[in-house]
Amino acid sequence: MSLVHYEPYNLFDQFNSDISRLLGSPRAGAAAATTDWAPAVDIREDENRYLLVADLPGIDRKDVDITVEDNILTFKGERTAEQEDTGKGGYRRRERVHGEFLRQFTLPDTADMENIHATVNAGVLEIEIPKQAKLQPRKITVN
Repeated sequence: MSLVHYEPYNLFDQFNSDISRLLGSPRAGAAAATTDWAPAVDIREDENRYLLVADLPGIDRKDVDITVEDNILTFKGERTAEQEDTGKGGYRRRERVHGEFLRQFTLPDTADMENIHATVNAGVLEIEIPKQAKLQPRKITVN
């Protein structure tokens, strides 16, 4: 007889995943089914913008696709593996991850979707999302 370790919180995670998959959430299933790894991302906010900074070492800018649809910012791409050396001096250990990746972020209503721009420098992707100008309150006179 083998012992099974019971973790009640896993039931909540499984339930949430099942409901999201049934309701067709863009984050459920799609990301899990098409990704092999996920790059680390930092998110910063200041008074004028949001800034997403992602580590993408070894990935060329042409291999990254960034889209915005229904207030969801998506960036995806692929890191290709180096050719396997079958001769002398082949790999004994391989830790660097390769394959497809996908990250999605829901943008706030204050984000200016029309002026998002991205840059890559030394394997770091920066996506700058400006904030919309705040509407100034105005006084309305009653006639």
